Amino acid sequence: MAAELGFVLICVVLKTTTTLPPTLASPTTTSVVDQVRELEGATAGRIRTDAAATALASTDFGTNASSVDAALPAAVFYPSSAADIAALLRASSASASPFPVSARGCGHSTGGQATAPGGVVVDMASLGRRGDGPSDARLAVSVHGRYIDAGGEQLWVDVLHAALAHGLTPRSWTDYLHLTVGGTLSNAGISGQAFRHGPQISNVLELDVVTGTGEMVTCSKEKQADLFDAVLGGLGQFGIITRARIPLVPAPARARWVRLLYADAAALTGDQERLIAERGAVAGVMDYVEGSVLTDSQGLIGSWRSQPPSSFFSEGDAARVAALAKEAGGVLYCLEGAVYYGGAADTTAADVDKGLEVMLRELRYARGFAFVQDVSYVEFLDRVRAGEHKLRAAGLWDVPHPWLNLFLPRSRILDFAAGVFHGVMLRRGGGRAMMGPVLVYPMNRRGWDGGMSAVIPEDDGDEVFYTVGILRSAVAAGDLARMEAQNAVVARFCADAGIPCTQYLPSYATQAEWAARHFGPGRWDRFARRKRKYDPSAILSRGQRIFSHPLAA
Repeated sequence: MAAELGFVLICVVLKTTTTLPPTLASPTTTSVVDQVRELEGATAGRIRTDAAATALASTDFGTNASSVDAALPAAVFYPSSAADIAALLRASSASASPFPVSARGCGHSTGGQATAPGGVVVDMASLGRRGDGPSDARLAVSVHGRYIDAGGEQLWVDVLHAALAHGLTPRSWTDYLHLTVGGTLSNAGISGQAFRHGPQISNVLELDVVTGTGEMVTCSKEKQADLFDAVLGGLGQFGIITRARIPLVPAPARARWVRLLYADAAALTGDQERLIAERGAVAGVMDYVEGSVLTDSQGLIGSWRSQPPSSFFSEGDAARVAALAKEAGGVLYCLEGAVYYGGAADTTAADVDKGLEVMLRELRYARGFAFVQDVSYVEFLDRVRAGEHKLRAAGLWDVPHPWLNLFLPRSRILDFAAGVFHGVMLRRGGGRAMMGPVLVYPMNRRGWDGGMSAVIPEDDGDEVFYTVGILRSAVAAGDLARMEAQNAVVARFCADAGIPCTQYLPSYATQAEWAARHFGPGRWDRFARRKRKYDPSAILSRGQRIFSHPLAA
């Protein structure tokens, strides 16, 4: 069922069926098409304006714009090179009425980032095609330099396999690998490795970017650093990523995959924090640390988002888990972790055995509810794909996804758990309250670069903060409206309880809301300054409703 799948947290949606405001209005469809058609003779890019192409380009994983005519682009552009994209952006910038342009990778955003109402959507996958099929020409590994150059349209799963061919691997991942490099880097890219290595945006050496003015720029921390920082986590507002240089490390071959069940949130979060700490008996044991919330209304076993090659549980285990959930009042917690070893990594199987022995002795999980599997490194990293296949087979993949993703301070995570996991989500919606994975896990602040555009909670002096992802699928009539309403209730609960929360890639209706509720004064001033510098005509990613043309002074 839909509850079997979960992803990296990409965007938050408080209301997914949003009518796009008049500020998104752009030149008429006819005038935009006429301008773009002129590019066909000057570039190798192709243009499509047919209903099939524009309808697909108006949707995303949240399906928030699928039935809103105003979200339709005038055209879809299929570039053959970064120069084609630059020509498109220069054409818009030079126009008396600049038309919106958005880059679309796999369309996995849920807040409209990849839409261009009345404008042009750039089909990024075209950059990686040669003839009628995909090409690996835009994936180049430097063994000596320990990095991979990946086109912005490339999928992370292909980056993985290209690097593994040389015994190497990136360090920081998303939980779902079938996303584009440019897509996750324009957001942040987080998962259970982020506590140690930071998000994916903290693991980039260099970028090729096409800015909103059509300038092609190579940038890094040493060269054009302001643009580099702006684009990473910049929600597509400052430029389109056409290449990223990702650092690589020696690759392991195996993963020891662990799931531990807990009857209360305090025990779970306490153990998670011990595992991601720099010192202590179990510090450093795990390479990957996440967690999830399980309820009896979800279907405790089927609700887990990641699919191992064989089940973690026997039928007897499932019965015991159900009994434990009943004793705990209907809510359980799961700590999910992994240790990588073998291959080119320094860790051996004996090291893993020793570390897990200490960990299982020290942690405070419910005794008798530790489950362990040994899988290949690739099987672990690409585990969500199996859940996707199951949902597609059942016709449950292409449904609305009213996700809610939050960053919370460590000091209030237990208050949030009590009020939301044991309150809002059990009181409202009955047996369909969850209908998807609910993630909760900590990250270390030191892994994030404050100069980049991604927003995390204000520094309260605590190194640790939490991410919570309520990743639901609206599969039946009425689910979408009910889940959106529940997301709003969660937001109100946080406000009423004084729990500061930062939405991870939110969707707001007005610029004022973006400025006040997401960025805050200091961050907003920097974000707006960068917009004026790199996209002064507000061409890029207008579908998010952050900026409109003309930019305010």
